[in-house]
Amino acid sequence: MLAAAQRLRRSADFAAAVRGGRRVGRGAIVVHLTMPSSTGASTTTSPEPARHTVAEQPSVPARAGFVVSKAVGNAVVRNRVRRRLRALVRERLDALPAGSTLVVRALPAAAEASYPRLSTDLDSAIAVARSPRERRSR
Repeated sequence: MLAAAQRLRRSADFAAAVRGGRRVGRGAIVVHLTMPSSTGASTTTSPEPARHTVAEQPSVPARAGFVVSKAVGNAVVRNRVRRRLRALVRERLDALPAGSTLVVRALPAAAEASYPRLSTDLDSAIAVARSPRERRSR
């Protein structure tokens, strides 16, 4: 079980992570990762902590949430997938920067996916989401 401070519970938190985060799909899962902004020019000169958002505060731990819809399967299957994903994310959450928000959405293929496959999919999705975006040439 993730600690209460590490869980996303409000719909607004999920929506912010999905809308503002970087989306990467790998195999049976889709990862939405929002990293804290690293524009240090305005935050270092302004000593007003009340204006910082939750994602910018360094003392806030990385948080995670899970979306497993009915398309994945019945309640038993959905809960099994959610438990597996929660265990995988718990091991990797400390590696994310403080203030990060991670939403893991299970696709219907996650119902038949093995634990090692989910682990591989999650690792590769997080790695791609953390890497800087490359500019595409036209």
